[in-house]
Amino acid sequence: MDDTDRRLIALLREDARAPVAALAKALGVSRGTVQNRIDRMLAQGTLLGFTVRLRAGAEGPRIRAITMIAVEGERAERIIKQLRGYPEIAAIHTTNGRWDLVLELNTESLEAFDKALQRLRQIKGIAGSETSLLLSSYAV
Repeated sequence: MDDTDRRLIALLREDARAPVAALAKALGVSRGTVQNRIDRMLAQGTLLGFTVRLRAGAEGPRIRAITMIAVEGERAERIIKQLRGYPEIAAIHTTNGRWDLVLELNTESLEAFDKALQRLRQIKGIAGSETSLLLSSYAV
């Protein structure tokens, strides 16, 4: 990946629907160059796809949280497989330090959030957890 690829990715992060011609103009390259670079990054798996960013609050009230999990022994892989089936979990991250896993949780209400946490606590192999509600978010 070179500087042009990084600049292209930055432009796509701002607006994934930007026309190839506009991207080419901003980068000072041809439309074919931009299209070839996008195609190459998709084929290589550098770009996994394109997404939508919503305005904060557009989905209505949501309860969002980060849960850190400590895993007993070497059960992380089994626990990750099990967690992938939870619709409340938006992302699972492995990490180092005190916690083994970090989960991003999203629910419609505090009641649904409570039920999700109860289900997490029942998973064998989870030695401990800590959850923090996300209060405000800022675009970067």
